[in-house]
Amino acid sequence: MRADARDNRARIMTAADEVFGRSPSASTDDVARLAGVGIATVFRHFPTKTELLEAVLTLRLERLRDRALELADSDDPGTAFFGFFTQVVSESASKLAIAEALGAAGSVAGADARQAGSGLREAFDGLLTRAQRAGAVRKDAEFPEVYALLIGASRGATATGLEPDIRDRMLALIYDGLKPRS
Repeated sequence: MRADARDNRARIMTAADEVFGRSPSASTDDVARLAGVGIATVFRHFPTKTELLEAVLTLRLERLRDRALELADSDDPGTAFFGFFTQVVSESASKLAIAEALGAAGSVAGADARQAGSGLREAFDGLLTRAQRAGAVRKDAEFPEVYALLIGASRGATATGLEPDIRDRMLALIYDGLKPRS
């Protein structure tokens, strides 16, 4: 891909991430305007809105996976785990908006997004395991229920539009339940 085409694609992805993260019903015209390109350029890279939404969702999941992998080498596994959990819940509204827009377009996550999601789950499991070994998370908290807490907290915070201070208090309650008993 030529340098200008790579630059256009990156600008389109950045704009789409912002536009669809704010409003699931946004249009590709809105993306083109924010990216500073013509609509034909958007469609040259992403022939349908659905393909663009899938690419943005995949990018979001890959970023979260990569962040979890970065944190896997942290000197403080407990802080890494709880910090990542907080990040996912804090950023959930825009990610869920993108997934919602994809569903509204009559599609489900494609293979790339499913693969990125699988990588994210594996990386999150790694953070959980390290936090448990360090004594920061109770050992009987298994991945399925902890991941369900992450998803539930994310969806709940988004659905009710929690203010940051209320979201943080909710997370403190979850974290208290995940910490080992004295």
